[in-house]
Amino acid sequence: MTWTVAPEPYDSPVAVALWRAYYTEVSDRWYLLHQGRRTDPEELEREIAAVSGADLAPPEGLLLVARYAGEPAGSAGVRLPAGAAAELTRVFLYEGMRGKGGAALLVRAAEDAARASGATRMVLDTRGDLVEARALYARLGYAETAPHNADPYAEHWFAKELG
Repeated sequence: MTWTVAPEPYDSPVAVALWRAYYTEVSDRWYLLHQGRRTDPEELEREIAAVSGADLAPPEGLLLVARYAGEPAGSAGVRLPAGAAAELTRVFLYEGMRGKGGAALLVRAAEDAARASGATRMVLDTRGDLVEARALYARLGYAETAPHNADPYAEHWFAKELG
């Protein structure tokens, strides 16, 4: 089976389904860890609707979708602000697609897109409980840095020079 990665409109049905799956998983993980419960369904719907992903529309951003054997499998977003640093966000694979190399492929495609836009550095943030993400970023050459934003859920910040 083969992987492909291509840009996708942030509001396409595929992108919306991936956003819903991503947000549901990270929200449920947070609530299970901190409150012993899953996300309240009404809150989940409200929060998913509140973050449209419009910041990932060109030219300010880009949403990449990975497909495995032609089927949507995951996504990664890149915010491309004016300046040297791009921001990696929403790196996600459906659970059944993990462990097949798709996450690294998505991150590398995001780095290539950032380089093509003129960025020389990629930054990102993540939470402490997302240990798989932290391991992925470290494996791909990202180093922990001082905070670059004030996101209330961010606990770890990473950066990588794109060279």
